[in-house]
Amino acid sequence: MTVLDSFSLADKVAVVTGTTRGLGRVLALALAEAGADIVHLNRSANEEVENACRDFGRASTSVFCELNGDADQLGKAIGLAHGWQGRIDILVNSAGIVSRGPILERSVTEINEVLQVDLVAPMHLSLAAARLMIGQGGGKIINIASLMSFQGGLNVAAYATAKSGLAGLTRALANEWGSQGICVNALVPGYIATEINADLRADETRAAEFRTRIPAGRWGTPSDLVGGLIFLASQASNYVNGHLLVIDGGWMSR
Repeated sequence: MTVLDSFSLADKVAVVTGTTRGLGRVLALALAEAGADIVHLNRSANEEVENACRDFGRASTSVFCELNGDADQLGKAIGLAHGWQGRIDILVNSAGIVSRGPILERSVTEINEVLQVDLVAPMHLSLAAARLMIGQGGGKIINIASLMSFQGGLNVAAYATAKSGLAGLTRALANEWGSQGICVNALVPGYIATEINADLRADETRAAEFRTRIPAGRWGTPSDLVGGLIFLASQASNYVNGHLLVIDGGWMSR
């Protein structure tokens, strides 16, 4: 196997949450371009993104998944994804939400929804996928963490709590499953221009403050994460486990 061959995802099956837009869509397309067949776990089917994956010559399908569902519902979604081609090689927990504002002004419903979508759902999806991966000899689970996995942020208490928990979950699952061939890692995006932070980017004063701190001098784009994703999803990272790969233009170095 050549170095480049070790990055190929040919004939792998990748399950990705939240692919209808933003970061999830870009990550799903990157996995397809690298050779993987894609199962989209979304609240509704999206033919446009399915067809975009097929344009790379890969198979693509959608499975309904409500991340607010309970463990049984999430497990059934993984079961359906597995039944499509009889295996799951890669799980990317990409979907996420944020509720901005002082925590004392957030409702219990808002707080619980962020914790459920950003932390509880990835845990149960990972558990369901791991049970299947162990039977096939291993796999890759990639969580999408955040700079808030390391920092408290401002007016995003529920989000920071969930993403900090996701970092801990990544390490804990890597410890438990590493000996069974499952690598659990996380991408840690810096300030990436997506729908989730459109309000911040619309505030030119705050947006400029962020750019000033980032050594790269710009907000990131979803495509900036693609190299790290393919590395963590491929055989090239078979000895990388429990790692949080920060891709932030240098933000954390300041």
